Amino acid sequence: MKLVVNNTLKPFVNNPDMYNPFLEEIVERIDKVHKRLEQISEIEELYRAQGEIRVLRSLLLLREHVNG
Repeated sequence: MKLVVNNTLKPFVNNPDMYNPFLEEIVERIDKVHKRLEQISEIEELYRAQGEIRVLRSLLLLREHVNG
């Protein structure tokens, strides 16, 4: 399964015209969540925001993961 997924994603992550805008979008979303973190008052929301940032940061490493 991993090999099939990697081969499917390789054209995407190795194409700068497609991948760079994707990275920019991820960075923008991380910034938005950071701003939201500053205003959170409930602990559950804080945990959700932290989880969201963690997932988004893992997407920033997609190219390294796919290309191995």
